[in-house]
Amino acid sequence: MKIATWNVNSIRTRLEQVIFWLSENPIDVLCLQETKVVDADFPRSPFEELGYHVYFSGQKAYNGVALISRQPLTDVSPGFTPILPNIDPLWDEQKRVITGVIDGIRIVNLYVPNGSAVGSEKYEFKLRWLTVLREYLQTLLLSPPGICMCGDFNIALAAEDIHENANPDNHIMSSEPERQGLRDILELGFADAFRKFTTEGGHYSWWDYRAAGFRRNRGWRIDHHYLTPMLYERAKSCIIDVTPRKLPQPSDHTPVIVEF
Repeated sequence: MKIATWNVNSIRTRLEQVIFWLSENPIDVLCLQETKVVDADFPRSPFEELGYHVYFSGQKAYNGVALISRQPLTDVSPGFTPILPNIDPLWDEQKRVITGVIDGIRIVNLYVPNGSAVGSEKYEFKLRWLTVLREYLQTLLLSPPGICMCGDFNIALAAEDIHENANPDNHIMSSEPERQGLRDILELGFADAFRKFTTEGGHYSWWDYRAAGFRRNRGWRIDHHYLTPMLYERAKSCIIDVTPRKLPQPSDHTPVIVEF
């Protein structure tokens, strides 16, 4: 089984690229982030014509997540509140979470807030959001199956995940409170699939559009697959496919694929 995560930075803008990539890479599940479209306008037909089932949770112009699955998913739910019914529903105003189960694997597809700038209101929201995510995952872990948590985390955990010309100290996506928030989540029992197979730096999943970031390989690895122990043992590979980032008008992210 192959599961991919990809922040497409607008599914309608990038639809042709995504459909072409999916036709060339017939994976089992594609997890999309930043779809930027309300549910009624999600372009589901091209995916269905390829034989995929489509599940989504979106909003206009911002955020949005989707699961594109070769087989029907079960137990699909968007947002935190189906799992945490007692939390403030305001946490689900931004469409950032969707989960479903396939072949004994629960996929949790996430678009973690960017945070804008260290110390800003959006930054504080990001840190609080991570604490809600931890509670959400802690509840999911009370029951089988194993979890593949993937998506755009907007956090690079280590120096190896950031190009050498960056200054990560107190930088958004690499500040210590953000990293600690993610570490607290991983301590529930998740491990980084990519780092099982690749330990060196220089491998990134996001490059800024500005200053020829991709051409210079000045990137960040912020798109991840985190796995519970049994799935981590079953993982056969985890790769970053940079091919879509070379296209005209690409997303600033590129797909990351884990295989079991």
